[in-house]
Amino acid sequence: MSENVVIQVAQDGSIASWGVDKYSDRGTDYIQRPLEAYTGRIEYYTEKENEAFRGKIKYIGSTMLTYYASFDEKTMVGKLKSVGPIKITYNTVYDDATAVGKIKSIGQMNYAYYSSFDNDAYKGKIKATGNVGFTYYSSTDDKAYAGKIKTFNNVGFSYYSSLDQPSLRGAQKTGNTLQVVNGITYYLWQ
Repeated sequence: MSENVVIQVAQDGSIASWGVDKYSDRGTDYIQRPLEAYTGRIEYYTEKENEAFRGKIKYIGSTMLTYYASFDEKTMVGKLKSVGPIKITYNTVYDDATAVGKIKSIGQMNYAYYSSFDNDAYKGKIKATGNVGFTYYSSTDDKAYAGKIKTFNNVGFSYYSSLDQPSLRGAQKTGNTLQVVNGITYYLWQ
């Protein structure tokens, strides 16, 4: 997007937040910066538009955002369809049940999820974005960190166990929660 505008898209296709990263020209600094309000052109879909995207953002600057309409597959109605020329696709009812409605691809980058046959602690969680993989602690690991990220792009994460102080149990010990891989910034919330 132009003018350093950042759109953070949740895996269900909703816009989690958006705004201007006024420090983006500083390069990678590995801190999550708050986004500031965009002061340029912002246009919303009107009441005359399809009910699935009425009131949603239509333009940010010169970039158009489109959404799936009410006549599309019901698991995709109202989800973000494109940002400018970049198309977003979603898993449908014909895919694994734990991935239905989640992002399948953004442009050329494919997303994969753990299936409904995987361990309960991580079934349905993201498995890979392009060639960047995620692994998780299983339900047979310590309950304080079962289901939390174990590795991301081959970088390990560790957590305090059930045997540690109650205030620390499950808190992250090691691993960077903000990582930049192949030009994409990942915010790894636990």
